[in-house]
Amino acid sequence: MIKIFDAIKQRLSRFAASLALLTRWAGPYATMLQMLIIGLVVLSLSRLGLIAWQWDRVSAAGILDEMIVQGVRADLILLGYFVAIAVLLAPFLAHKISARAWWLFNLCWATLALVFVIFMELSTPPFMMQFDLRPNRLFIEYLSYPKEVFATLWNGFRLALVLGVGFTVLLGFTIFSLLKTASANAQLWTTKKLLLTWPFIFVLVFLQVRSTTDHRPANPALFALSGDALVNSLIINSGWSVFDALASMRREANSSEIYGAFPREKVFEQVKAAPWLSGYEFNSKEFPTLHRQTPAVQRDKPLNLVIVLEESLGATFVESLGGLPVTPELEKLKHEGWWFEQLYATGTRSVRGIEAVVSGYAPTPARSVVKLSLAQHNFYTLALGLGEQGYHTEFVYGGEAHFDNMRGFFTGNGFQQVVDRGDIKDPVFVGSWGASDEDLFNKSLERLKQLHSKNKPFFSLIFSSSNHEPFEFPDGRIDLHDTTKQTVNNAVKYADYALGKFISEAKKQDYWKDTVFLIVADHDNRVYGDNLVPIKKFHIPGLILGADVQPKRITTLASQIDLGATLLSLMGVTSEHPMIGRDFAKDSETPGRALMQFDNYFAWLEGDVATILRPNKSPLLGHYDAAKGELMLGKENPAQAQVDKAMAHVILPSLLYREQRYKIPQ
Repeated sequence: MIKIFDAIKQRLSRFAASLALLTRWAGPYATMLQMLIIGLVVLSLSRLGLIAWQWDRVSAAGILDEMIVQGVRADLILLGYFVAIAVLLAPFLAHKISARAWWLFNLCWATLALVFVIFMELSTPPFMMQFDLRPNRLFIEYLSYPKEVFATLWNGFRLALVLGVGFTVLLGFTIFSLLKTASANAQLWTTKKLLLTWPFIFVLVFLQVRSTTDHRPANPALFALSGDALVNSLIINSGWSVFDALASMRREANSSEIYGAFPREKVFEQVKAAPWLSGYEFNSKEFPTLHRQTPAVQRDKPLNLVIVLEESLGATFVESLGGLPVTPELEKLKHEGWWFEQLYATGTRSVRGIEAVVSGYAPTPARSVVKLSLAQHNFYTLALGLGEQGYHTEFVYGGEAHFDNMRGFFTGNGFQQVVDRGDIKDPVFVGSWGASDEDLFNKSLERLKQLHSKNKPFFSLIFSSSNHEPFEFPDGRIDLHDTTKQTVNNAVKYADYALGKFISEAKKQDYWKDTVFLIVADHDNRVYGDNLVPIKKFHIPGLILGADVQPKRITTLASQIDLGATLLSLMGVTSEHPMIGRDFAKDSETPGRALMQFDNYFAWLEGDVATILRPNKSPLLGHYDAAKGELMLGKENPAQAQVDKAMAHVILPSLLYREQRYKIPQ
């Protein structure tokens, strides 16, 4: 072992000597130049490793040479940000009187920069395994919840976590020592030489960061050279991807404008022209999408509503939808109600599913409104609308309801009660994300019984969590699908088992005949594929049953945003609301559409034609084969009518949020 360390030390010494030799002419900028060289080597090696890992998709794209060349260009941009800080400070600190402070700053700053770069590259493979992209805004959002993230890492990736932390600390010391040795003999310039050369160096670094002479600086969209989103993300580096996500989040109120300008009046004109909205009157100037919906099913007493939002239950796990045979209970239940065969999620996160199902709100490139400041009070939800009609409304969750700001969003927007982990006494099993689905559903059965006894209509939103990495659930409940217990397939099968028990018990209760139940996924488990937008992974199951709902297959294309209007209609509720979704109780035959947000791409799917909007680039036309789950991009441009529909539907929610018009009159 000692010999190994001695060998490593000798190689590092030789490398430091080589760096010193290469950068001796750089004077006060020697350390930054060394950081630049090391950074380029690290990022290039990381990219080559990722390319080798994803070779099938890279080779299919046929742009290997461009990926390598443009990758170096992207790496120079990221490293240029770090160099720029030192360059800006040089005229003030790079003098003999402050030489010690200058070299210490350079050593610390360069070390931090390289540790960050390497850490982000090391984080890339596990993130890609989950989201099929380099770290992006989702990486940042998860960091807002250290307790849940740490529990997930500790219980599912303990060895990797310990090794990763240890390696990062060791890496920091190693890089600091390497740079200290390499820059030990670097000399400061005279003040005259420093000030005369500084403007030239400043311009050089500025051009490095801007990376183009066009009127806009380079951005990740410039490197989208393929029809495969993963391949495009390999061209850039993970550090820049995250920095760009941070910048986008600061601009998110106007997020949809990244797809180009579109007249305001045309937005409303296009949206209201949908066949399922053409019969409604939109009379409010303050709330442009507000309209009065009369239910297709007239009732003397409107029904209760229970929505079961299933974590990560994509069509991938439903055999009759082309997936694995791990949801036998759901397969049985589908014959008892309305079964959606072509239902698509709007996004890839739980909060995106929440905003679509509970608010009927269309997706944008920004964060979900569940997290946005202007949507924390009186933003429309089914709970807000039903609450005004005398319903008791509540949210039931097995974990901590503060996660993803759910508690804040729900309590500010009509949910009168929140029941979470602290309210579940003596759970049979607790994992990283809270009490098991069995405990969740047992608590829900208890709550529904209490609500029914009060002889008051109710709406309960139940959100499961057992099908979440690291896939923890109690023993002895199911016959494992996979030999290893903690796998996604086994977690789905357990979640399905708990759901089956819940529905079976609910059927025995008096409230069953007075209640509509919706079972729907928030999104699929992993959204990946060699398409610019992996439409197949947005396909989710949806089932409406209970009360007097008769068995029915809905084969028309549908979106999560259609569910709210459909439920109100089946419940017999007359209401005013701003949802633009379709009431399938009135018409389930007319061709439909789906809206999907994947990273910064927005897809409008109508029939088998997909119109894909891209930031700062022209739209793409695609043809989607649902049977094969394949999206083929065409060489021709999409029809202007389809582009207009897509633009209108992606700009509308951003506009309504920004102007706070997604509400109902108080």
